[in-house]
Amino acid sequence: MTWLRRNLLLIASVGVLVYMLIPNLVVAVFSFNDPVGRYNYTWESFTLDAWTNPCGAQGICESLGLSLRIGLIASITATALGTMIAFALGRYRFKARSGTNLLIFMPMATPEVVMGSSLLTLFLMMGVPAGSLAITIAHIMFCISFVVVAVKARVATLDPRLEEAAADLGANPVQTFLRVTFPLAFPGILAGALLAFSLSFDDYIITNFNASPSSITFPMYVWGAAQRGAPVQVNVIGTLMFLIALGVVVVGQVLATRRERARA
Repeated sequence: MTWLRRNLLLIASVGVLVYMLIPNLVVAVFSFNDPVGRYNYTWESFTLDAWTNPCGAQGICESLGLSLRIGLIASITATALGTMIAFALGRYRFKARSGTNLLIFMPMATPEVVMGSSLLTLFLMMGVPAGSLAITIAHIMFCISFVVVAVKARVATLDPRLEEAAADLGANPVQTFLRVTFPLAFPGILAGALLAFSLSFDDYIITNFNASPSSITFPMYVWGAAQRGAPVQVNVIGTLMFLIALGVVVVGQVLATRRERARA
């Protein structure tokens, strides 16, 4: 009992992680399945056919490429705008600061159905046709809020005395930002960018409202394919995306650990 009480937190943490990773494990396992018929729900036999030909299903790689392009454009744009907004809110005091904070929080609190229909109405009024352009604008809009929250949390922890010390040593404002402020804020900026990309790549509801028949993203493809039997290639791409995300996190942790050891 003493050992159990001492390790209860660790056991609970491992249990939660295992519970969260079970769906990913199931997806990975069934990416090697050779189903009989259209539905990949029961295990039949092991095969590497889907892995050797991930674009074998009609339209799957086109939808994946569109999701990647929209995700990259939306995350880069939202990160640039969100970072500037976060620095403005975290460093300066102005009359509309409270109202700006409320407006930044609104997209995160608004249901996606409401946001998607509202954006569709706005685009129709402005004459913006449904398609990849409308989807990209919509993704940038809701990703900015998450970037602002991530970067603002990092900006709040920065010690302004470091920038003052850089100025005392002769650095101008641009040099201070590039050599002191930006490197310190970079972990928050990177976290915001990764979060924005994952949200954009994964979004279905807002995308569905503003998509056209020629702009089918990967989540929309998966939803449509599930109605008639999703191909095994969906599991392959899902497994690859999970492994890439896991690799990015592991590399980031390794680099952070090395930096901490170097400082020590």
